[in-house]
Amino acid sequence: MKKQFWGFAATVALAAMIAVPASAHRQWMMPSATVLSGDDVWVTVDAAVSNDLFYFEHQPLRLDAVKAWAPDGTEVTIENKSTGRYRSTFDVHLTQKGTYRIASVADMLLGSYDLNGKTERLPRGTTAANLAERVPAGATNVKTAEANNRNEIFVTVGEPTTTLFKPVGKGIELVPVTHPNDLIAGEAATFQFLLDGKPAADLPVTVIPGGIRYRDQLGEQHLQTGADGKVSVTWPEAGMYWLNVITPQPEGMTEGAPPPIAKRASYVTTLEVLAP
Repeated sequence: MKKQFWGFAATVALAAMIAVPASAHRQWMMPSATVLSGDDVWVTVDAAVSNDLFYFEHQPLRLDAVKAWAPDGTEVTIENKSTGRYRSTFDVHLTQKGTYRIASVADMLLGSYDLNGKTERLPRGTTAANLAERVPAGATNVKTAEANNRNEIFVTVGEPTTTLFKPVGKGIELVPVTHPNDLIAGEAATFQFLLDGKPAADLPVTVIPGGIRYRDQLGEQHLQTGADGKVSVTWPEAGMYWLNVITPQPEGMTEGAPPPIAKRASYVTTLEVLAP
């Protein structure tokens, strides 16, 4: 029993690591601009996982799941994809006025099963749709934990729009009270976060300004959503910021107690704050 329990506990911990960017290695996408004008414009996006925000020194972000949507909700082609040693890059052609969403969303199942007297982990890439084929015949005591990871950015051509902020009801989602492309240094912005379509109360929110490679202090803000899922952020200065919202990790697992099979979710976005 002890071996089975802690085997699954390790799997849940792995789910947390995958669903939530680690404090040392943070995943991010950074657009060349977030507010543009014109009738035929492009945005180039860098995407990576790194220790120092917006600096390439660890590994590229995989682009398989990256998609973009125009202000009217139609999907836009990701163009000129390239993945190198430390970063990935791609372009999006912005032909409509309004706010675009560029996102990478990962849904997965992690867990374990017993087979031939051993506890085995589910293989990477397991989802609710392929779970049956990923579990070998004769396996018993199958346990799973769902993880959802959303990494997204927003780019606006002309006036900001909110068409693309209609929640889909899965994972952590941003519903702007303040539009994410209308952020000014020294002013407070309010965002609401939902978890599976409902206000995400009491979730930890971390905000870190970019450029940490060149300063001694991280300069992060540690905030928390209210009962309505809202959080207020005041930007100390202009620049690019990384914002992360996560579901809390399970605390204190006791031997013999049911393993903490819980929804794991994280949200990451890069925001540009302009000078007043």
